[in-house]
Amino acid sequence: MAAKPRALIVTADDFGLHARVNLAVEQAHREGVLSAASLMIGAPAAGDAVARARALPRLRVGLHLVLADGDAVTPRAGIAALLDEHGRFGDNMVRDGVRFFFLPHVRKQLAREIRAQFDAFAQTGLTLDHVNTHKHFHLHPTVLGLILDIGREYGMKAMRLPFEANAPLWLRPWIARVKARLDRAGIAHNDYVVGIADSGRMDEAAWLAALADLPHGVGEIYCHPAVAGERPLSDGMRMYRHEDELRALLSPKVAMAIRAAGVRVGGFGDVLKV
Repeated sequence: MAAKPRALIVTADDFGLHARVNLAVEQAHREGVLSAASLMIGAPAAGDAVARARALPRLRVGLHLVLADGDAVTPRAGIAALLDEHGRFGDNMVRDGVRFFFLPHVRKQLAREIRAQFDAFAQTGLTLDHVNTHKHFHLHPTVLGLILDIGREYGMKAMRLPFEANAPLWLRPWIARVKARLDRAGIAHNDYVVGIADSGRMDEAAWLAALADLPHGVGEIYCHPAVAGERPLSDGMRMYRHEDELRALLSPKVAMAIRAAGVRVGGFGDVLKV
């Protein structure tokens, strides 16, 4: 069997989290190598992100479903079992994963919120290029099943497969099951990602190392760019080097390495033909 041709999706996550992220996404797309962004539809700066995306017709925008450590779309009264006292999703994903799996009333509220986020994205009028989840929560079988069921109603055609070449051995069978479910559902996906091990540290050196040894198939390199600011974007991002990640997306050396690799670059819909 002939090897798959190489293609590359360059994605910024957390679009809409903050104006600093939105500014970086726009600059990296206009002046750099960024081809896609994943939108947090319930985040504080989502409206600004949508306005910028509408002015960037070649930027492919997907839905970054937030089900942990972030803001919900549904009012708290409708999904109280999912949120803390401040009306936010918590960051104890193991506890929440157990509750999603075993408690029917929690699953019902989870489905309600997933549908609300898909619906909010649809109302923007943007084309849905792809779907993924904050902190890769779609690795959870209940979460993935709900996304597949609900996403079909909203025209979802592609999802991120969070498989990195250096993934631990214990995780690989789990990733294989996710891939099999996506394939059975007819949902297109990348073959591998770059950005998990170096999350928050995808600087120019990390990019050049990855581009020097790209596997065959469709890859996605994702990152978290933002312009400089006085405070961390979130508690979990205190060590993230957002400005370095933006500089990498704008780097002439990175752009040259992508051209030298001979890969096709675009969004999920562009390179997977969905």
